[in-house]
Amino acid sequence: MGLSKSCVRPLTPTPLRFLSTNTSKTPNEFTNLCSKGRLKEAFESFTSEIWSDPSLFSHLLQRCIHTQSLSLLKHLHSLIITSGSSSEKFVSNHLLNAYAKIGELSTAVTLFDVMPMKNIMSCNILIGGFIQNGDLESARQVFDEMPERNVATWNAMVAGMTQFEFNEEGLSLFSQMHGLGFMLDEFTLGSVLRGCAAGLKDLNVGRQVHGYVVKSGFEFNLVVGSSLAHMYMKSGSLEEGERVIKAMPIRNVVACNMLIAGRAQNGFSEGALDQCNMMKMAGFRSDKITFVSVISSCSELATLGQGQQIHAEAIKTGAGTVVGVISSLISMYPRCGCLDESVNAFLEREEADVVLWSSMIAAYGFHGKGEEAIELFNRMDQVGLDANDVTFLSLLYACSHCGLKDKGLQFFNLMIEKYKLEPRLEHYTCVVDLLGRSGCLEEAEGFIRTMPVKKDAIIWKTILSACKIHKNTDIAKRIAEEVLRLDPQDSAPYVLLSNIQASGKRWQDVSEVRKVMRDRRVKKEPGISWFEVKNQVHQFCMGDKSHPQSMEIDMYLKELTWEMKLRGYVPDTGSVLHDMDAEEKEHNLAHHSEMLAIAFALMNTSEGVPIRVMKNLRVCSDCHVAIKYMSETENREIIVQDASRFHHFKDGKCSCADYW
Repeated sequence: MGLSKSCVRPLTPTPLRFLSTNTSKTPNEFTNLCSKGRLKEAFESFTSEIWSDPSLFSHLLQRCIHTQSLSLLKHLHSLIITSGSSSEKFVSNHLLNAYAKIGELSTAVTLFDVMPMKNIMSCNILIGGFIQNGDLESARQVFDEMPERNVATWNAMVAGMTQFEFNEEGLSLFSQMHGLGFMLDEFTLGSVLRGCAAGLKDLNVGRQVHGYVVKSGFEFNLVVGSSLAHMYMKSGSLEEGERVIKAMPIRNVVACNMLIAGRAQNGFSEGALDQCNMMKMAGFRSDKITFVSVISSCSELATLGQGQQIHAEAIKTGAGTVVGVISSLISMYPRCGCLDESVNAFLEREEADVVLWSSMIAAYGFHGKGEEAIELFNRMDQVGLDANDVTFLSLLYACSHCGLKDKGLQFFNLMIEKYKLEPRLEHYTCVVDLLGRSGCLEEAEGFIRTMPVKKDAIIWKTILSACKIHKNTDIAKRIAEEVLRLDPQDSAPYVLLSNIQASGKRWQDVSEVRKVMRDRRVKKEPGISWFEVKNQVHQFCMGDKSHPQSMEIDMYLKELTWEMKLRGYVPDTGSVLHDMDAEEKEHNLAHHSEMLAIAFALMNTSEGVPIRVMKNLRVCSDCHVAIKYMSETENREIIVQDASRFHHFKDGKCSCADYW
């Protein structure tokens, strides 16, 4: 195996105090003293018992693991050698386990090599120690050299392979184990199902494992059932996953959380919140995992009221200080337009990891606070936390939305050169966005064509969107072809190209693009805006007359537009990408979905209360100007989230400084 053969050097034992032993005491009392950490009292009271029954050392060694005390472990090791108990397999294995669990692998390997009597458990302990400390190669070497293995051996290796995302290898071991006739248990099945979910995402393989689960009688086992449902849900088959959970005769919090998380991860955020309510009605109490899922769902729906209620509930149950919950809150509040609440959640944390810091950097970036995002990154570096690829993704996003091109490129190079992180496609897309927004379209196109990772439609659409901003038809035509080659049914390239041509009044070209869309049956995504009031979401689309207050909204908009014109507002009819007369264009502009939503919000909220409106598409240039005038005319802060970022309109100005 290449393992060291050097001997363990015994430490000089501390002189023992042989006190008179109270024979009325029982081994249970010794165990209780050890579990409470009263080791000195346990040892002094049971000295003769330990010497006559060396297995009692195991309780002392377990306490070393619990307290992660290496000094105490070395002292006990010395006493075990002095007492002559080191030749006992049971004691030696417990000693080996203690070194492995504490992370002293070199000592564990040395001890393993000099053990006079090894067994399968000895090897299993060493394999577990290697896996726990991230050395999968050494674990596999021990496994391969074992003359005999048991179920625990195979389970440890299958779990190790899937833990480190060697999912195909883990599945191969699972097959070998089954072929050799081992009776697979819940741990084996749980590990291989996690591998199918996390890495392979292969429903065919997962269904085969499901078949074995049914044949083996584990279908209704809570651990296996939850892992099976998780596999289906992670693979995008929510219905099959829910069917597994609902078929289980007993349901616990883990199963309920699986249903909630499955719906949240598969885009059914409202369903996740409904499932959480059903969980409460069934008498189960939400835990930190529940809160992470439902807060994420509120984030996706941008439902501030529900998010605040769930936040309050998390505080009451004591989960409000959990890092994962705080991280979810930091992500939710910015998506609901409340950056200040996100900052408060970050400042009130008791501890923080890289995920939490990265979430806060992303929150700043989403709201156009590029300088604040960079400052937070510098503070993160000062406290000694190493940034990861997500941190840099958040930084690049912040720089691209604030016009910080040079800073963004510096961070991209820093990520590669100093932090030795391999950029993913998402990082390259952020760089393209950074270059495109700043007008460097040819540089952005060249960057895409020479980057070492496979291109997708999103990265091409990113530069196509920049072509629209800078009205560059020539490059747009080339880029549109690339997008359509990858996804002919995607409406985005058609719409963006049509809009670029319409802005140049090239109506014939616009007609041709739209004809191609009709011929290919490509449908444009409609613009939708929504506003939440009293936990009810009101949705609007352009020219929508279905809302109960439609007539009042129309009248209010006419009066408001008149007041805005008196302050200097001039409708930008060039933003209307249809060939119609000026009056029709002006009416069209005034009835964009965000204008209807804002008018409704102004009518139905108290003076001085900030308005938060969400939109699925990018805000057009005229609406952007109009909302600035609205904020000044009505003396309101208006926060609009579009497909790109958040805009904070106040006193006639926008936080994006007209860069979006």
